[in-house]
Amino acid sequence: MALIIKDECIACDACREECPTEAIEENDPIYIIDPDRCTECVGFYDEPQCIAVCPVDCIVLDPDNIESAEELKFKYEQLEAEL
Repeated sequence: MALIIKDECIACDACREECPTEAIEENDPIYIIDPDRCTECVGFYDEPQCIAVCPVDCIVLDPDNIESAEELKFKYEQLEAEL
């Protein structure tokens, strides 16, 4: 499942800097996460880095984008192939 940024976002840029797949983009007024690029850091880290660094805890699992661990790993492999 991809992650989503809630309205409490303060656009501090901490999450965007930590995202290994560059899935987080500036938007007005809050940042957004591209669900096609978000792997929840599978293949990179043990936990989503954006959640770990968010000072207001506004990044959560997106219930509308449910993905299994295998799907996230496949997405990671596809993104790695692009680089």
